[in-house]
Amino acid sequence: MTLQETKQKYGIIGNNALLDRAVDVARQVAPTDLNVLINGESGTGKEVFPQIIHQNSARKHGPYIAVNCGAIPEGTIDSELFGHEKGAFTGAIETRKGYFEVANGGTIFLDEVGELPLSTQARLLRVLETGEYIKVGSSKVQKTDVRVIAATNLNFETALQKEKFRVDLYYRLSTVPIHLPPLRERRDDIHLLFRKFANDFSAKYRMPVVKLDSQAVQILENYYWPGNIRQLKNIAEQISIIEKQRELNADTLLKYLPQFHSDNVPSVSAFNGGSSMDVNERDIFYKALLDMKKELDDVKKVVRDIVMASGKINPLPGNDMTPRTTIFNPGTEVMDMGNGVTIHPVSGAVTTALPQTIEVEETLSLQDKEIDMIKKALKKHKGKRKYAAQELGISERTLYRKINEYNIEE
Repeated sequence: MTLQETKQKYGIIGNNALLDRAVDVARQVAPTDLNVLINGESGTGKEVFPQIIHQNSARKHGPYIAVNCGAIPEGTIDSELFGHEKGAFTGAIETRKGYFEVANGGTIFLDEVGELPLSTQARLLRVLETGEYIKVGSSKVQKTDVRVIAATNLNFETALQKEKFRVDLYYRLSTVPIHLPPLRERRDDIHLLFRKFANDFSAKYRMPVVKLDSQAVQILENYYWPGNIRQLKNIAEQISIIEKQRELNADTLLKYLPQFHSDNVPSVSAFNGGSSMDVNERDIFYKALLDMKKELDDVKKVVRDIVMASGKINPLPGNDMTPRTTIFNPGTEVMDMGNGVTIHPVSGAVTTALPQTIEVEETLSLQDKEIDMIKKALKKHKGKRKYAAQELGISERTLYRKINEYNIEE
């Protein structure tokens, strides 16, 4: 099966080189039994690639199980993955098989693997190394033959530094890494994807196809797309249902693109060198920097007003924003130094006016600013995390993680 045939079979739209590379790697690694780690932002379509790998492997006739690790409570994740014995814990009224037992001979896809607690990561590492696991409440070692494909939007560089993810497990999982590019790095594919979604919804809802004029297309392709393909699809569906006009201009499209003109949405060029950083964290850092700059300017203005009001610093001629200091040195000759520095006699003494720069030092800690912003958002919305996350421009999952990470009391 060629690259184009694979993309057509699995509904992958686009001609971006990075996307084609990801599909090609999936095709090549499929016949092997190597572990694969798929990394990419939320909404980039990571769930399609495990199916490509499984259905083109020798295990294609075996079980395929997809597990969303982030949706399973921490207290039951071990039971879900490895099973439990009857009476192992309250509510364990019968013996239960785990996913690794059920998927024996097939493939297990661990979505959002970065959300696994450290204790479960240790159990998973043993499965990857030896194929062995122990059910919860049992002492019997069991074997399984499962191929593991994992996916996450986690920034592993940060997670490893903060010891949120085991280094040895990371290298076990990422035998073959596959990176999916965010939608903003696939600009030529954005309008193509929109047309595909518009045609799909036209057929689904039995109405004419929505089209965009040239200016609307330009706006569509230059938007940041924090939600990636999922966000684009949702907007195409909204427009298809709500708008009566079937050809949209720029003004109409802008109503469906939140914060398009806001400083809360960073430009693509601002982060060319930081593609490994999680997009949600980049957004909140960017907002923190903007707020820090504004507050620093305010502090400088307040200090300047206080000092000038005290009479100890007078503005230089022609520039009331720059302070100067007067120093008296008796016996010195009178001279005009120029550049705002004047020496003149005062009752036999000499006054020298020298420019002086006031420096206001502030600790530019992104973490402190981030904590402060989260607290303010939670207070504003009375502890409702959903609305606080929307206010901050980050996902609710990211907000939960940061609350726990910084031990923020609500």
